[in-house]
Amino acid sequence: MPVEQQERFGARLTRAIEARGRLCVGVDPHRELLESWGLSYDAEGLQRFADICVEALAPEIAVLKPQSAFFEVFGSRGVAVLEDFINRAREAGTLVLLDAKRGDIGSTMAGYAEAFLGESAVAPADALTVSPYLGFGSLEPALAVAEATGRGLFVLALTSNPEGASVQRATAASGRPVAEEIALAAARRNAGVSPLGDVGLVVGATIGSVGFDLGALNGPILAPGLGAQGATPSDLQTVFGDHYRSVLPTTSRGVLRHGPDVNSLRSAALAARDELLSAETR
Repeated sequence: MPVEQQERFGARLTRAIEARGRLCVGVDPHRELLESWGLSYDAEGLQRFADICVEALAPEIAVLKPQSAFFEVFGSRGVAVLEDFINRAREAGTLVLLDAKRGDIGSTMAGYAEAFLGESAVAPADALTVSPYLGFGSLEPALAVAEATGRGLFVLALTSNPEGASVQRATAASGRPVAEEIALAAARRNAGVSPLGDVGLVVGATIGSVGFDLGALNGPILAPGLGAQGATPSDLQTVFGDHYRSVLPTTSRGVLRHGPDVNSLRSAALAARDELLSAETR
């Protein structure tokens, strides 16, 4: 399908969750993981890791989230593996959310957007994580490219790292927390879009309380922290309440530790997916 005719990201994500369940698996090939799989910590080991993840996960899981840094560390050869992973994972039917957390201004932000989401990108992802902490308006070039190509953005709002609160929960000039201002700006971009907007938020599953209403967002919420970081499916419902239907929980180590055996890796991912479904229907 030509890029310009691609269905909007929010609609594709909604359909993927309906068909494959509410789970995003982070693909984080850090040194300890590759070595625990018996793989060399180099481009060859990275390629084998990527091959296994595509085979085990891409035909079954709604969203895969490769962390760009763990591929970039191997230079151009690592980036080539990432590009191959994105293309083959998407061909297998999963959506790919590239976790790169890019954030800049003007032509630089436009360059990032074209590199990861643009019509001429070598391996365009379905969505990209971005940082709004140069001001939400600095994301405009990425927002424009995403809208033009039917792709999505996930904007950092409330992250689970303890340092984040000093900025994200600070009071803005409006009197609202900075994170709430980001959420409101995302909601304005999603207004009127059906079935779901294309501009999501990143809100950690372990933060305890959002502290403001997400009701107007009309977009997806990426919730890192499921599994090894300590969050459970019931925690997700506590944190997000009535907005749980918009949440895309993500886990990495909790699933990837079951590799390198393809069947074990696939079974772990499906078990995590089914646990979420079970909690949702209680």
